[in-house]
Amino acid sequence: MRLPPRASLGLLLLLLSLSSPATGTTRKPTPCQQCRDLVDKFLQGMANTAKKNFGGGNTAWEEKTLSKYEFSEVRLLEILEGLCESSDFECNQMLEQHEEQLEDWWLQLKKAQPDLFEWFCVETLKTCCVQGTYGPDCQACQGGAQRPCSGNGHCRGDGTRHGDGSCQCHMGYKGPLCLDCADGYFSLLKNETHSICKACDESCKTCSGPTSRDCHKCEVGWLQVDGNCTACDPTCVGCTGKGPAKCKECVTGYTKESGECTDIDECSLAEKACRRENENCYNTPGSFVCVCPEGFEETKDACVRTAESEVTEEYPTQPPSREDL
Repeated sequence: MRLPPRASLGLLLLLLSLSSPATGTTRKPTPCQQCRDLVDKFLQGMANTAKKNFGGGNTAWEEKTLSKYEFSEVRLLEILEGLCESSDFECNQMLEQHEEQLEDWWLQLKKAQPDLFEWFCVETLKTCCVQGTYGPDCQACQGGAQRPCSGNGHCRGDGTRHGDGSCQCHMGYKGPLCLDCADGYFSLLKNETHSICKACDESCKTCSGPTSRDCHKCEVGWLQVDGNCTACDPTCVGCTGKGPAKCKECVTGYTKESGECTDIDECSLAEKACRRENENCYNTPGSFVCVCPEGFEETKDACVRTAESEVTEEYPTQPPSREDL
């Protein structure tokens, strides 16, 4: 027995497609995602109707004549009717195209094929693959379908008919199978199928353990002294020893003077650091700030005296405190 046709659904879908605004920003779901969503809604409908019954009074007659509600067409109809919101064009379109296949699964194949997603999306419509496989033929991902990318990454195309099956490794891992540790991480455990990488000390670029004494190579801004990575002076970009006189290069806002990295006073340079009219410049370590004097307010191009201001030459503006800069 076939279910009654979904009356005027085609007309509804046409009206929805004509009335829906083209935003240009909504990304249309892939065929696989549409199929997954439909299956998820169907399974939710099964859960919502799991404890219902006909409730017509003569339940014994209903079970004997119409079969148990659990496997009945009545229950299927309830699930299908609540499957898609009226505004969900993709869901309604897919349901209209494949309703008979869902009915066949419900009435004839559910016991032999209990996994609706695998039967419907993978084997029947061929829009998806099972987890751990990818591509048109659902090939196993790098590292195998059971543990793609050694469990340390994501297989590109996993579960879809797209992608190339290569590994996108999680942070701290690298290599074709995500078995190797990236810079800044060391190997805690490794064999042919498993790898665990842990972060090095912040001073290490490469290391063999968790402390600064386990560094093979120091990070930029650190120097290896007696087997230990020690921080360079904060004014340095790389160093050969402790202090500002041992900098290889200076950080922005500092320059080499008499062999040491010294703060640049931007406010004393020939080229004005603060370009708006009436604006005051105050030097800070490694930088500077531009501030309108008291009694002035900021505009895009200048500091403009306020109407209430009574600032005179007798009372020059005091520079702001260091806490205010």
